[in-house]
Order: sequence, then C-alpha cells, then structure tokens
Amino acid sequence: MLHIVFFARVKEQLGCAKLELEWDETLASIDALQEQLCARENGAWREVLSEDNIIRAVNQAVVAGDAVLCDGDEIAFFPPVTGG
Repeated sequence: MLHIVFFARVKEQLGCAKLELEWDETLASIDALQEQLCARENGAWREVLSEDNIIRAVNQAVVAGDAVLCDGDEIAFFPPVTGG
C-alpha cells in the first residue's frame, strides 16, 4: 500500500488530503505514480499535479522523479514553502 498525502494549496485544489493505493510494478517510481494520479477524476488532477514547482517527497525526503517506490512508502506532494 502506498500512503499519499497532499499539503497546502495542492490539498485545497484537489479537495483531497490523503489517498491510499495498492502498490504494484506500474507504480515503481514517483513519476509513474504522479502520472497515474494525473489521470484521476477524468484528468482533473493533471492541472494541479503537473505544475513545475510541485515538490515530491518519499518517506519525508525530497526526491527526483526516478525515485523508486516500495510497498508501504509515504509519498507527499506540496507546493514550495517560503519563510519569513
């Protein structure tokens, strides 16, 4: 099972805070997962998740698109964070 969480503006725009998906070989990388998520809701999620500045993390570590996913991983999608 993959545990997927969305934060801040991403969560608000998708109308979803968390999601669980069964892990299988088709979800071997963060890019593959993101592409599958983009197809949800007849493609409505694509606009939000395809933004260039979306940050992706696996088990609380920011990762590149080729990061390998394993059963039980927590994946997070969030916008850039600013401080002040």
